Amino acid sequence: MALSKPAIFLVLALGLAAPALADPVSTTLFTHKHWEVEAVQYDDGSVSCLAEVDAGTDSFTLWINSDQSVRLQFYSTSWEFGEGDTADLQVRIDRRSPWTLTGAELYKNSILFDLPDSDASVNFLVEVAEGQRAYLMTATGEGVMDYSLSGSRASMDALIECGNAIR
Repeated sequence: MALSKPAIFLVLALGLAAPALADPVSTTLFTHKHWEVEAVQYDDGSVSCLAEVDAGTDSFTLWINSDQSVRLQFYSTSWEFGEGDTADLQVRIDRRSPWTLTGAELYKNSILFDLPDSDASVNFLVEVAEGQRAYLMTATGEGVMDYSLSGSRASMDALIECGNAIR
């Protein structure tokens, strides 16, 4: 069950009242099946929300920042990228048409992509919420990694609730 809006505000207010810290502080707001939703406070006082499917060494994370920007992060301990490189990739949810991630940032162990502020991005999040499996692929459609989306509908609801609370 997701936290109520007052409970999220309380968690965030307590975190915002804390002194500046060197490392981000995260608070788990919701867990369901393969997902965990957290609020993260950084040492500069900014707050983000994340929903993550974590398989130990690999993860798929959706971030919502206080400016309401949405970032996808695909992480694997087996990847070793430099900094500043980019790649064109695709993500397919179940058997639906793939989404193109043009110019995704490759950074150390992560692939990062900022969703544009558009209806298409909302549609992508709806597909994640309705999906069973997400497939990360190269631009030519070769499989890179796949992630369970079991429990994604309730987790996307909790992520959106957290995102609204930090707005």
